[in-house]
Amino acid sequence: PLRAAAFASLGGAASKAAAASAKLSSGSAAAAAVEAPGVATAPRDCVKQHFRDDPHQHPLDAAGVVGGQVEEVGAKLPARKVESYMLMHPVYTQEEVESVTITHRPPEDVYDRVALGVVKTLRGTFDVMTGYGFLEFNERRWLTRFLFLETVAGVPGMVGAMLRHLRSLRLLRRDHGWIHTLLEEAENERMHLLTFLKLKQPGMFFRGAVAGTQVVFSSLFFASYMVSPTTCHRFVGYLEEEAVRTYTKAIEQLDAGKLPVWEEQRAPQIALDYWRLPEDAKIRDLLMAVRCDEANHRYVNHTFSSLHRDAANPFDK
Repeated sequence: PLRAAAFASLGGAASKAAAASAKLSSGSAAAAAVEAPGVATAPRDCVKQHFRDDPHQHPLDAAGVVGGQVEEVGAKLPARKVESYMLMHPVYTQEEVESVTITHRPPEDVYDRVALGVVKTLRGTFDVMTGYGFLEFNERRWLTRFLFLETVAGVPGMVGAMLRHLRSLRLLRRDHGWIHTLLEEAENERMHLLTFLKLKQPGMFFRGAVAGTQVVFSSLFFASYMVSPTTCHRFVGYLEEEAVRTYTKAIEQLDAGKLPVWEEQRAPQIALDYWRLPEDAKIRDLLMAVRCDEANHRYVNHTFSSLHRDAANPFDK
């Protein structure tokens, strides 16, 4: 009897919803219902409610317009500027980007020493393979380094967020906000990559190296995070310390006149939109913003490493 009453109630609600949708749409095609066996019908017009209007332009939407046909349901969306599916990202003041300095957190236990040792080994190997430190780096070499490093840097946040999400489901309890911050970090690193891709498109060898590295690094980080999240966050904290060093050196070379192509080159539009840079922003402004992001990740991951895995996220306000 309860099940029958529930289905009767659901059917009545569905009928009212369909009638209301048809009335609002004035008989247009967008008001037609999507049929699903055994499930209450959903009006096509509901898709419009999912894509929220936002006054800001998404940085990947170069034309400034997102709209057209949605193939799944055939609803036509109005042309508009959107940013509703972007995660939170910081917008810095000039004082903030200028205040970033190179820092190092001394290891305190064996886990910290292991994390630092792995980072130093990886950095040393990568430096030798790319000639960093003994070859003169021009704009092209810097971009190659940036692109490769950002493909690696975008992995830990996503892997950590996924594993914490699964743990929350498995243990039937809250995550206390860590997932959000880790996803923001992953997207932020990916936006670094997409921005630098506007300045250089890598070749097939580079893409193959990225694919191979991603398979190995993602698998190892996944397994390591399952065993010791604390060590993994310390590893990322030390990795971000090296990232701050790398971008600081590039900025110093730019200021010293060793990268003349970048001295007057404008930052790509995606950077202006994402970091809310001024219209006349140049590559130096872009590098300063990226370095500030890396300094944030450095602080966040060192903090996470020092917290118990069930502690509340201090950055999720």
